[in-house]
Amino acid sequence: MYIVTTQQMQAAERAADAAGLSYAQMMENAGRAIAQAIQARFNVQKTPVLILIGPGNNGGDGLVVARYLAEMGGQVTVYLWKRKVEGDTNWALLDQTGVERIWADEPDGPARLGRRLDKAEIIVDALLGTGASRPIEGSLAGLLRQVKSALARRAAAADPSGLIEPARPAERQPGPAVVAVDLPSGLNSDTGAVDPHTLSAGLTVTLAAVKRGHLLSPGLDVVGRLVVGDIGLTPDHYPDTVTLEMATAAKVAALLPARPPSAHKGVFGTALLAAGSKNYVGAAILAGRAAVRVGAGLVDMAVPAAIQPVVAAAIAEAIYTPLPDQDGYIAAAAVHPLLEQAAKAKALLIGSGLSQHGATAAFLKDILAQAAKLPPLVLDADALNLLAKEKAWWQLLPANAILTPHPGEMGRLTGLSTADVQANRLDLAPQMAAKWRQVVLLKGAHTVIAAPDGRLMVMPFANPAMAKAGSGDVLSGTIVGLLAQGLAPFEAAVAGAYLHGLAGELARQDLGVSGVIAGDLINQLPQALRQVRGE
Repeated sequence: MYIVTTQQMQAAERAADAAGLSYAQMMENAGRAIAQAIQARFNVQKTPVLILIGPGNNGGDGLVVARYLAEMGGQVTVYLWKRKVEGDTNWALLDQTGVERIWADEPDGPARLGRRLDKAEIIVDALLGTGASRPIEGSLAGLLRQVKSALARRAAAADPSGLIEPARPAERQPGPAVVAVDLPSGLNSDTGAVDPHTLSAGLTVTLAAVKRGHLLSPGLDVVGRLVVGDIGLTPDHYPDTVTLEMATAAKVAALLPARPPSAHKGVFGTALLAAGSKNYVGAAILAGRAAVRVGAGLVDMAVPAAIQPVVAAAIAEAIYTPLPDQDGYIAAAAVHPLLEQAAKAKALLIGSGLSQHGATAAFLKDILAQAAKLPPLVLDADALNLLAKEKAWWQLLPANAILTPHPGEMGRLTGLSTADVQANRLDLAPQMAAKWRQVVLLKGAHTVIAAPDGRLMVMPFANPAMAKAGSGDVLSGTIVGLLAQGLAPFEAAVAGAYLHGLAGELARQDLGVSGVIAGDLINQLPQALRQVRGE
């Protein structure tokens, strides 16, 4: 599934038209896909639906949506803003339905709109498309203000009144669902910039490909749930400049290792984790438990000897390599015993809960000096923070290690501010992967994974329930567990990030957006694996 700029999307549509897939057919396919997505989430039978129709192709898609929703039994009204309909086939086809039509410039248009806004259960935003980039002003700004005002008024009216049961929350009537066609009007499809008049959507049905603006802040906050509708384009239609791709369950399923009936634990490799310190015992536990849950044959916890009993009490399924420590922190003398275990391992994680103690910094530098003796490597958390203090730090690493920075750590590694990292996520990760010759996994909403050879994958997850301490440790443990099972570094990073994100979605469904903790992600990893594998 591609992620494209406006220019790339337009080029793909031109190529499809030249190959025989007409613009009219693409519009028909788009409208049908959007209507199907709405029907899949909401019951449109006898449901009041208001569709806001603009002047361009986005509005044309909206007319097709109106026809399909009417045929599905919806009570559909279209409100037309600056749309010319002479010779418009999709407009003529509405004559065969019971769709009510309101013109913005008729004398009682705004008043009629107001009455429909008070009754609509679904509002479809088909005003502006991907080509819109100018500030919203004039009559369109007035229209969107009217819609927002009506939504706010209905939300306020839904507050409980009358009899209240203090021991239980009162039932609230949800307001109308807002569905955006391709993207919410006022969202810049390339930059993610959001006009102040933009109507936030609960569901956005984008067409053919994800747009960059869907994934970039602040745009991702107004998109809601993102669904991609098929309009008939094939990979051959897209220009060669398209390099961004979004991960899907099918793609990840193809990466996962087979689990043959004849297998034994040696088939699925040993994951070695050099992790933990007296202040961050939990980080090592979370990473180790994730490596176990994702299917590594054996997990070897190389932790400071001082905390080994605590970690062992939490992970009965692991084996243990107590490392020499200095006051509860991994000491430089730990290099030799770790190298002994590394010779038996298929993958090594260094970082979770490591700390930035001076003794541990010396250990990290010395172990990386033995890079030729190390298995495939994952570096996370304080391993990255310690590296960032070294000049030309990437020259200390073997090629194709997996680096998993969050935006703050990425800022330290690059010398950029966190804000600059966030504003340039989709381009920065591949640039640094090529420069550093490493696989870079830039965490956050829509995690970005880049390989030194130019491969690039973006995760479909933006889940605030996962914004908790320890979530990153679960991710690094998941990745090293997959790496131990024989996946190549880029593939392990992609599969690990997807499973981690899906586990977060499952946890949010069970526990809500605030109550999820990092350990809940581990508990959901087996279910995420089952869903991806189709078991």
